[in-house]
Amino acid sequence: MNMFSKNRILAIHFVWVTVFVSSLNVATIGFTQEPDSLPSWNDGPTKAAIVDFVKRVTTEGGPDYVKPAERIATFDNDGCLWSEKPFYFQLAFAIDRIKTLAKDHPEWKSEQPFQAVLEDDLETVAKSGMEGLMKLVMESHAGMTTSEFEVIARDWLNTARHPRFDKRYHELVFQPMLELLAYLRAKEFKTFITTGGGIEFVRVFAEDVYGIPPEQVVGSSIKTKFELREGKPVLVRLAEIDFIDDKAGKPVGINSHIGRRPIASFGNSDGDHQMLQWTAAGDGARFCLLVHHTDADREWAYDRDSHVGRLDKALVDAQLRGWTVVDMKHDWQVIYPFQSQ
Repeated sequence: MNMFSKNRILAIHFVWVTVFVSSLNVATIGFTQEPDSLPSWNDGPTKAAIVDFVKRVTTEGGPDYVKPAERIATFDNDGCLWSEKPFYFQLAFAIDRIKTLAKDHPEWKSEQPFQAVLEDDLETVAKSGMEGLMKLVMESHAGMTTSEFEVIARDWLNTARHPRFDKRYHELVFQPMLELLAYLRAKEFKTFITTGGGIEFVRVFAEDVYGIPPEQVVGSSIKTKFELREGKPVLVRLAEIDFIDDKAGKPVGINSHIGRRPIASFGNSDGDHQMLQWTAAGDGARFCLLVHHTDADREWAYDRDSHVGRLDKALVDAQLRGWTVVDMKHDWQVIYPFQSQ
């Protein structure tokens, strides 16, 4: 064989090898997996259910496709996006405010539930029930402008420390849920908070912590009125309940504030039961999830017997209807952002 023939054969061989390798590269690119958007979620049925639902409703042309404008997801706050033990964090704020204001209210030393607050008798505070708690909220949250309240709440969040973890309260957010919020927004969902807590209190930190702007927070509220003070218009907070965004109130709040039924809802207690029922009853693909607190070492373990975040009827319904239930101990690699550092 002459040199020309050998070179020709080598050239042809090189071309075929190049084409073969290029084909492999194309095939490899086709099968490259997307980066894990939920790294703090352990692989398993719970994570798979979330990813499967999102894929179904965002796959254009698919039977479950939902237009971006209709991709509404609602999240409870207490116990769903951050912790709620040993009692709701906004109650901790109210208690600290009562102690600050006590110097101007000597009558509180012998009047319940204020006396119990001043004596750090939290058991008696709890026993005062909703009536007692509302007294604390009214006295600590009213009598100021909305702007004044925002400053007071922000200062408290920046300085107050949780009794168990010695962290600021807004550091006790759930890392897996932060990832879920970001994942949904990357898939063109609009995320809302629907909380039984005070709407103005949650709005103070929701955007910084969750990436959820104030207009996408639905919550309980007290009445406000317009006034002119020294020629300037202000809104003054009154010691009167306006709306309670809890239990049956949640679907009402969603309808009045958002105007669309969610296709996905996330909660953790019986206070979220009606919100999940309302979401599940809509047409097309729906997703409902409950965060079940099962990790006493890293957080808390509680459900039916808890006075805070009680989970009973909603858990039964979840099992009957096939809703997704997060087992915090087994489904989450970490609970809080600072645990992953």
